[in-house]
Amino acid sequence: MAAVDAQSMQSVLSAALVSYRPRKALAWALALLAVLWLHALALQGLAGALPGMASMLPAEQATRVFITRTVRIDNAASKSLAKPLAVASGRKKEPVSQPVALASLAGQPLGSAVLEAPGLASDPGDANRPTAPEALAAKPVDPGEDLASKASAAPAPDTAPGADTTVSQPAASAAAQPLPVYDYLVPGSTRLKYDVSGLVKSFKYYVSGELLWLQDGKTYDARLEISHFLLGSRVQTSKGALTTQGLEPLRFGDKVRSEVAAHFQRAKGLVSFSANSPEVPLLPLAQDQLSVFVQLAAMWGGNASRFAPGSQLPFQAVGPRSAENWVFVVGDTERLKVDGRELSAIKLLRERSLDYDVRVELWLAPALDYLPARIRLTQSNGDEVDMLWRKTEKP
Repeated sequence: MAAVDAQSMQSVLSAALVSYRPRKALAWALALLAVLWLHALALQGLAGALPGMASMLPAEQATRVFITRTVRIDNAASKSLAKPLAVASGRKKEPVSQPVALASLAGQPLGSAVLEAPGLASDPGDANRPTAPEALAAKPVDPGEDLASKASAAPAPDTAPGADTTVSQPAASAAAQPLPVYDYLVPGSTRLKYDVSGLVKSFKYYVSGELLWLQDGKTYDARLEISHFLLGSRVQTSKGALTTQGLEPLRFGDKVRSEVAAHFQRAKGLVSFSANSPEVPLLPLAQDQLSVFVQLAAMWGGNASRFAPGSQLPFQAVGPRSAENWVFVVGDTERLKVDGRELSAIKLLRERSLDYDVRVELWLAPALDYLPARIRLTQSNGDEVDMLWRKTEKP
């Protein structure tokens, strides 16, 4: 009888276990689904609140489709406005585009405080430094000269029939010569990975970098990030439109712990800053301190043979708190060593015009659609950021 009872009890327990296991598995599955659902809600909420996470939104919420093909902007009909540009001393003159005479606007350079973290902080500089009265023409201008009187004395530029001559008042006072006219070949959407090294207060560091370039044929988004898993990251972003003048930025952001931004108010001809810095005039062909690298790539892609060594290319380069004038001097083609390989690239150099300016060296590589294969930024105190291209990925 005891044997029968034991056998009956074993059968009951076996049946109970068989029925329990599916219920336990179902409970675990339901719990897992609940966790995944909560994570999805959290990510969707963050995507609407944080910059750079919009790509994680569902497809039905996306409003733009980025393309990987290049976009050509041909301004051949307006080439009559272009005039020869004087070349830097010691170089042979070549027929390239005439620069715009720009008044220099001092401010915080792009390369300052690449990573604001222990051991990687540098002096940010004074956002309200006095204006340096320097015209960015082929011949340097004495800092004591009056730019306003110089601009008013300049002859009126020739205008092609039917050309739009409407210029905002702040920009008109700065431009004493016709705008340069370029063709552009805007690079297709891509992601470039960089190895980054540098010096801050004699401290050597190694981090990683990424340039994400996205465009849909009409608008663009650029994002440059330098990051370290222990030290955090610095992210710069540029958003704007693709027009007959190449890239036209609308917003430039710079984020370490919190973001500061510059806003291009084109209807007013002004640039305003979220950091409550004074507004500055928006000058013709202005770029921000990130978009200028892609603008140069588009210019070289449009007609690389046009830019002879020694040519000078001026830009108003808007930073997060102020604006500067950058003049790039075109150098020779060099060979960069990347992972045991050699990469051909054209070197451009922006020298300091004032003691606190940043020195910018840029290498544009034909193999990368003239996007930078290397960017080196050097502060007056010796701090340095050196970004060397490592590989290209899909955006």
